[in-house]
Amino acid sequence: MRRLWIGLTVVVFGLLLIVPVVRIAMGAMNEGWSGFANGLSRPETLHALYMTGLIVVIVTLINTMFGVMLSLYLVRASWLGLKLKQLMNSIVDLPFAVSPVIGGLMIVLLLGPETAIGALFNKAGVDILYALPGMIIATLFVTFPLVVREVMPVLQEIGSSQEEAASTLGASAWTTFWRVTWPSIRWSVVYGVVLTVARALGEFGAVLVVSGNILFKTQTATTLVYQDVENFNLTAANSIALVLAAGSVTLLLLMEWAKSRKEVH
Repeated sequence: MRRLWIGLTVVVFGLLLIVPVVRIAMGAMNEGWSGFANGLSRPETLHALYMTGLIVVIVTLINTMFGVMLSLYLVRASWLGLKLKQLMNSIVDLPFAVSPVIGGLMIVLLLGPETAIGALFNKAGVDILYALPGMIIATLFVTFPLVVREVMPVLQEIGSSQEEAASTLGASAWTTFWRVTWPSIRWSVVYGVVLTVARALGEFGAVLVVSGNILFKTQTATTLVYQDVENFNLTAANSIALVLAAGSVTLLLLMEWAKSRKEVH
């Protein structure tokens, strides 16, 4: 029975992960290297990859900073109170509970041009929907829990005794964080960053809702793949998908490297 379950697991793993990646690679090379290169060198592809990279960088920076801060508040800040912490924990988990498309719709309902907040931004000359800010907010919505959920368990495990000792010896809050807290949580932050980048690279539903998928303006790599499939330009679609898949594999290898470094230290 054990061999049967192991074999079944390998088969399912291959069907769900290996076969699709191989099929994407075959589709990208369907017209040879020239077709693959042409699919990636198109102006719309370069712009979409640029937009994706820009969103990933901005979202990762924001998520890392505020994710670590929120983790510290939820674990260490006794002044928040138990009920408020439980409420904030529930809010952090909200992106896990709803579809990204629903998240995008929520942003439209809150920041659309017909809403009070959206009208206020429009008067200030700042476009939220169908522009970069809306795409960043949508990606932040689906990725925000990742850093928090990686850092919080580590903070709970290490406790606060060392931080309290540093504070008793006269260390400032900033010094305590960098000298005591950060060395203990840095690898969990790395895990959270890797997961955030991977999730932001592949985000589709929420971004599609708030961006409008406007060519050379709000189109990302994933929405361009969707458009190419709709237009039966499968070689280009597979080429972009292969690049995204290669990026995801690289991130997974980076996470394994980070795990091995953590074990060494």
